[in-house]
Amino acid sequence: MAEDDTDAADLYKAALEARGHRVDTAVDGRECLSRYQDAVHKLAASGRKPSDHHPYDAVILDYKIPIVDGLQVAREMLKLNPHQRIIFASAYTKDTLADAVMGLKHAVELIQKPFEPEMLLEIIEDKSMAKQIGELNAVAGNISRDNVNPQENEINVLLERLKKIQKEGTLS
Repeated sequence: MAEDDTDAADLYKAALEARGHRVDTAVDGRECLSRYQDAVHKLAASGRKPSDHHPYDAVILDYKIPIVDGLQVAREMLKLNPHQRIIFASAYTKDTLADAVMGLKHAVELIQKPFEPEMLLEIIEDKSMAKQIGELNAVAGNISRDNVNPQENEINVLLERLKKIQKEGTLS
């Protein structure tokens, strides 16, 4: 988890660990990326490829994290492992999604700040949601491949589909 608000990071970490998750935290993008690269290298040294096993079940990135922004961190992570599950935490979900589609050719999960730890737990623990996001990535890839600048309505459709996936996941 990369979050520069240490109080929020501590709160989310405590909630995740209480449910049995192992959590690494970083206060800036450079530290987060360095930890991720180390985890990928450890997997490779053990004979497993990142595509065979993700170093982390999910990576939660503050979109506006210092030093190296969340979008650049996500871009570098996806180069190492294109199947890594990434969740952006952002107050600006529409802009974040548009940037992710164009900058990553990939839809990512979003959680709108501020949020309660329970919401984060539901998103992380719902495996069916991750599968549906993977399907949404194919749509995002087509939008970014076909357009230099996606139309606002295309981003709105993606955002609404993402919200629906997340809402359905939290209801089950």
